[in-house]
Amino acid sequence: MKATKEKVGFVPNLMATMAESPVLVESYLTLMGLFDKTDLSETERQIILMTNNRLNGCTYCMAAHTAVSKMSGVDEAVIRALRTGSPIDDPKLEALRVFAAIIHETRGHPTEEQIEAFLAAEYTKQTVLEVIVGTSLKVLSNYTTPITTPSLDKPFIQFAWDSKMASAT
Repeated sequence: MKATKEKVGFVPNLMATMAESPVLVESYLTLMGLFDKTDLSETERQIILMTNNRLNGCTYCMAAHTAVSKMSGVDEAVIRALRTGSPIDDPKLEALRVFAAIIHETRGHPTEEQIEAFLAAEYTKQTVLEVIVGTSLKVLSNYTTPITTPSLDKPFIQFAWDSKMASAT
């Protein structure tokens, strides 16, 4: 928690509620640190995370990741697409968004054709597996928020989101 406060300047309400289970918060922070070590860009990582947030209907996480994306320089059009479930103009990034949704929706059972289409978009088998890491990270937070119902932190309020903003993939 101390490291989180040093990194972002405050302890997000979600982290505070996760701290009820030290194992949960440590799992989340550890997996987040590992996910940051992938070869994926910040934009690509946010595509995986925000796609899962949207599909899980996680209002807290969508607002938080919108803030993180903006602070990290993710293109405004990409953020808008992720919040609404709309296609991303960049074909490679769109392939990642679609594949992240496939991994989520099939619970890790994509077809060979879906994997091949993703690989054809200039991603690798390593990326296929790293999409699973990002999805796993979001299971921890997206499943925690409806149970613990953390309120949005002040820095995230301007990015409030609800599932009515999202269209089908």
